[in-house]
Amino acid sequence: MTRPILARIDLAALRHNYSVARRYAGSARVWAVLKADAYGHGLLRAARALADSADGFALIEIEGAIALRQAGLRQPILLLEGFYAADEIPLIVEYSLTTVIHSLHQLDLLIRSAPAKDGRVPVYLKLNTGMNRLGLNANELDHAIHALNAAAHVGAITLMTHFSDADCDRDGRGISQQMGRLATMRSELTHPVSLANSAALLRYPESLGSDVDWARAGIMLYGSSPFPELRSAAEFDLRPVMTLTSELISVRDLAPGDRIGYGGTFVAVAPMKVGVVACGYADGYPRHAPTGTPVLVEGRRCPTLGRVSMDKICVDLTAIPGAGIGSPVVLWGRDPPADEVAAAADTISYELFCALAARVPVVEIEEPIHG
Repeated sequence: MTRPILARIDLAALRHNYSVARRYAGSARVWAVLKADAYGHGLLRAARALADSADGFALIEIEGAIALRQAGLRQPILLLEGFYAADEIPLIVEYSLTTVIHSLHQLDLLIRSAPAKDGRVPVYLKLNTGMNRLGLNANELDHAIHALNAAAHVGAITLMTHFSDADCDRDGRGISQQMGRLATMRSELTHPVSLANSAALLRYPESLGSDVDWARAGIMLYGSSPFPELRSAAEFDLRPVMTLTSELISVRDLAPGDRIGYGGTFVAVAPMKVGVVACGYADGYPRHAPTGTPVLVEGRRCPTLGRVSMDKICVDLTAIPGAGIGSPVVLWGRDPPADEVAAAADTISYELFCALAARVPVVEIEEPIHG
């Protein structure tokens, strides 16, 4: 016997979502962003599923990039934060990786490096156009371009930036202000660019560029909308890749006045039937999901009750009289979508996926894509 919780990863849905990203990208090429263990879906699993379709893979972790090369992946691989120390530069050369340069410190390390192995390092030069996290400011750009052009071991240069407001309309301008700053910074440069993340890819075609430019598809690959409060994943024809399922392990009746769980935060006001699901925050379910967060039991929606525990969630079965021990439960997937569960817990689906615990068994499936 094993605990019934299970995560199903639909590789056909992953490939379908990449095809949606490619459709929106037009003539631009598309990085498949696989950082954070492919947003919790499994780095090698996702890369192998996309091996015949992805233009390139982008991630943060150099050890993950090396693992992709050792697994036989030959596409370009982009390190989205570049290197953290000079001793990584020889590895970048050895494994034919592309590095981001986002600071003068990194630039200096790269220029002064002398890789033991012959090779030219392709560089993505990150520009700060308003996110104000990583990236060179306008007054640093000329120096960086001249230094990179003069370095014999530096290969092709691509410019990149990252939008702070592509997923919202905080000030009503979207990405226009950052696009304006970018245009000023690169006014005399003709390098390819990489601008659009999932949000910009879906909302702002002006950020996509030409066939020498690159978009960066992240959360949309995994079947979530980058702005679910504006448009759902289903409206973009995105399919959920991860479905988290479990079962009821206990059913009990409550009388009016009975409380549930730690702190007794839910109190029954009428006779009711309650189920206990084998899933909790130690499995990656959001602890702060409040009473009323939707789950699916026996194919019907019902609300959670009280606090999420480490290993258990309580649900209201009053409207599902046939439910009992062993009844199937869907925590997120096609219904309810991860975006909806995340919104109930005041977070985002990215966090749900990345928080999937190691103790949750994972199986790969290939659901047929209809329509």
